[in-house]
Amino acid sequence: MKKSLGVLITELRKEKGMTQAQLAEQMGVTDKAVSKWERDLSCPDINSVPKLAEIFGVTVDQLMHGEKSSFSINKKSYEMAALILRTISLAMGVAVTVLMILNQLTFKSGMMMLGIGLACISLYLLQEQK
Repeated sequence: MKKSLGVLITELRKEKGMTQAQLAEQMGVTDKAVSKWERDLSCPDINSVPKLAEIFGVTVDQLMHGEKSSFSINKKSYEMAALILRTISLAMGVAVTVLMILNQLTFKSGMMMLGIGLACISLYLLQEQK
């Protein structure tokens, strides 16, 4: 559903848990300017749109067309995905250890399980860097 730029800025700012003042500080403008954007009384300078898109984690095209990505991840979903990745990593490590103690693990299977665990923890750490 297409939205005005002001409505989209408001939604994206709130999703990020930011105040108008915090967004204004990052953009190098006043909170009054952000308020005007959100009420569709004015628009951000065209040169600042890429920075706005970067702050919100959307493309310039999405901002200009008034649409958020259908792949937008809210904070709870992100936290859940991070928890799942960490849990899988831990489970793989524990499984390899237990199966080795019980002498029920081949080298190939153990390496595969450890690889899955390492891949999951790597994905988690990459996400944390953003």
